[in-house]
Amino acid sequence: MDAIKAKGARLAVPGIVDLSELAEASSGVAKVVLQGVQDMLLRVALQIARDDFEDRRERQRQGIDLAKSAGLYRGRKPNAKVHEQIIALKGGGCSIAETARLAGVSGSQVKRVWSQYLAAKADV
Repeated sequence: MDAIKAKGARLAVPGIVDLSELAEASSGVAKVVLQGVQDMLLRVALQIARDDFEDRRERQRQGIDLAKSAGLYRGRKPNAKVHEQIIALKGGGCSIAETARLAGVSGSQVKRVWSQYLAAKADV
């Protein structure tokens, strides 16, 4: 919240008086009260946005679970070229971070591909 306010963001609702302008023009107790109301409205707006985000993520997860149980969702197919590049770089002695940078992927993907490679190698 402080980071948002430090950047100068204000809550402006169309059709409602901008409290920050009133607060700047006011003094004393009125200024403190108006700033408090503005802060409260900003917190409410942030909480509503957060709740909406979490609801959408939950619905998305439920939809994916339903699709998986129906056999309709498989996720993205692995990119064989990238996997081969990761295995070649990591097998050549590159670190996880260096492999990720050179292959243009995340460190977690490098770890996942490498562990799958090692598991497949151990099974053979």
